[in-house]
Order: sequence, then C-alpha cells, then structure tokens
Amino acid sequence: MQDLLEQIFTWQNVTIYLVIMNIIGFFIMWLDKRKAQHFKWRIKESTLFLVAALGGGIGTIAGMYTFRHKTQKAKFVFGFPAIIVIQILIAIMIIFKI
Repeated sequence: MQDLLEQIFTWQNVTIYLVIMNIIGFFIMWLDKRKAQHFKWRIKESTLFLVAALGGGIGTIAGMYTFRHKTQKAKFVFGFPAIIVIQILIAIMIIFKI
C-alpha cells in the first residue's frame, strides 16, 4: 500500500494536479465575473472556496484581482489567503513529518 501511495503522490503528479487546480481556480473567477456582468446564474461562493481548498488558492486569488471580482468581500480577501497558509503549514508538516 505504501509503495502504491508513493507511486501516485510523486512530486510530478502533485505539481501537475496543483497547476490544473489553479487554472480551474483562475477560470471560475473569470466565469463568475462574466456571469455577474451578464446577470446570469452565478457560481456558488462555496464552490469558489472548495476549488481554493482543493489546491487552487493561488489561481482563485489571481483571478480575483485580475478580474476585480469579490475584492470587496472580506471573506474572500482574507479567506483565500488563509486557505493557502493552512495548506502550506500542512505541507510542511507532511514533508518534515512533524
């Protein structure tokens, strides 16, 4: 089982996953902004946070400021960076086996 996990969670696979999640994060911020401008059905805020929590935090923050979307909402301005900080702390704990 340990060998299987080591084969799946290689640095290359983790990097590819994070790149994809951040592209998705950037894209959904653009999409939600576009829907807001056209008065269409919006993406749920919980979905935006879920994408950030699943590894797309940098992309959602980049999209938030690139498209000036959700920048006036404190839960996004502070929430997205908080998610990234927590993820970094978890990664440090895993890497250094703390």
